[in-house]
Amino acid sequence: MPVVSPESPLALKRRARRINKALSEKYPYAHAELDFRNPFELVVATVLSAQTTDVVVNQVTPLLFTRYPDARAMAEAEPTELEVILKPTGFFRAKAANLIALGTRLVDHYDGVVPGKLADLVTLPGVGRKTANVVLGNAFGVPGITVDTHFGRLSRRFGWTTSEDPVQIESDVAELFEPRDWTMLSHRVVFHGRRICHARKPACGACPVANWCPSYGLGETDPVKAAKLLKYELAPGSEALLAQFMVNTDRAADIRMASQRRSP
Repeated sequence: MPVVSPESPLALKRRARRINKALSEKYPYAHAELDFRNPFELVVATVLSAQTTDVVVNQVTPLLFTRYPDARAMAEAEPTELEVILKPTGFFRAKAANLIALGTRLVDHYDGVVPGKLADLVTLPGVGRKTANVVLGNAFGVPGITVDTHFGRLSRRFGWTTSEDPVQIESDVAELFEPRDWTMLSHRVVFHGRRICHARKPACGACPVANWCPSYGLGETDPVKAAKLLKYELAPGSEALLAQFMVNTDRAADIRMASQRRSP
C-alpha cells in the first residue's frame, strides 16, 4: 500500500534530504549500471533494458556495438541478424524493430547524432521519459530523475509520493530536491532498491535509512537475517568487491565491468 505522509511539506523535504545523504554515504560509488561509451550506446542500452536486467544487457551490447557502432549501421541492420544478438534480452523482435527505427530517425532527423534535449529524445522509437532522463543525466550532464520500477517503489515507501504514475512521481520527487541532485539521487535510490530495499522482502534490519523510513518493518528487521538478504557487492562473501568500490569510487563502473566479466 502507498505510504501517506502526515508531514508538513518542509518536514517531508528535510526527511527526504536526510535519506539522500544517508544513501550518498552508503553508495558513494553509485553510477549507471549500463555499460556505454557515448550517448548512442547509452540510449540503445537503455531501450534494451526494458523487461530485463542491466547484467543481461551488458552481456549483449559488446557484440551489438561491434556490429552496429553508430546510428547509420543500426538503421541498416538486417532484422533477423539483429534479433539473434538481442534474443537474450527478451521481446527481441520488438526491440530489434525499435532499434532499427531509432537508428533511422537519428539519421533522418538528427544527422545520426543523439539529441541532448528531452523533447527530441522522446520522439525516438522506444524512448520515453525514463530513458530520456537516463541519457540526459549520464551522457549530457543534464539533471533528471529516472523513475524505473525501483525508484517508484522506494519513493512510495519513503513517503515521497503516493502515485503509481511515473510522470507524477518524477514531479513529486523533484519538489523535494535541488536539480543538481536529481541524477545522483536516481542512481542511489536504484542502487538501494536492487541491494537492500527489495520488492518482496526488503532487508529493513540492514537499511541505512531505517531511522527516516515510514515503511520500516515491512521486511526483515533482524540485523543478522537481514544481512543475508543483501545483494551484489553488499552480499555476504562480496566484501572484497565492496572494498574496491569504496576505495575507488570514481572507477566503480570499470571495477563492476571487470567483475562481471570474471563471473561464470
